Amino acid sequence: MKVTILDVRGNWRQVADAARTTIKMDLGVGEPSDKWKKSITRAEHSPIRLIEFLIKTEDVKSWITVHNVRHRIGIEHFVSTQRNDRTGKNRDETPQGSLVDYEFCVNLNELMNICRKRFCGQAHEETRKFWQEIVAKLLIDEKSREIILPVIDLMVPECVARNGSCPEMKCCGYNSTLECNDQVNEYWD
Repeated sequence: MKVTILDVRGNWRQVADAARTTIKMDLGVGEPSDKWKKSITRAEHSPIRLIEFLIKTEDVKSWITVHNVRHRIGIEHFVSTQRNDRTGKNRDETPQGSLVDYEFCVNLNELMNICRKRFCGQAHEETRKFWQEIVAKLLIDEKSREIILPVIDLMVPECVARNGSCPEMKCCGYNSTLECNDQVNEYWD
């Protein structure tokens, strides 16, 4: 799979100014602290939705995109078609494992929510790897690194965000591990 970060929209100054507006303060100056960035993101306050990532992936299994389109608030999906009249292939003979291109625009709030679901041990391994690769690419891409780095510790499975509590009907058991405990401490630091 090839991952390309096409664009990053919004910045931390805009997030801080939107937050200041909500409490009737004038616009600020300078870059907000990393501690503040982590706090507002962990709290999931609406100004974090001003940050959006436009990401294109190529050669993704069709069934992985089906998992991804289950997320619908704060994300827009664009999946290459398998229509007969566009591809020249019989759609009924196209397996779910066929490779497609998948582009999406996701805001920071929804990215964090998706990580909670897709980093969970109950998520399919290949879907989990897909999102791990997306987050890894955000960390190394020049356009997105400065945005994502201060909040990377918040891209965690649901049990970490819930302080070790698992809401799944069938728990994977990660919440009982020392690694989870360490992640919980980093998340709440």
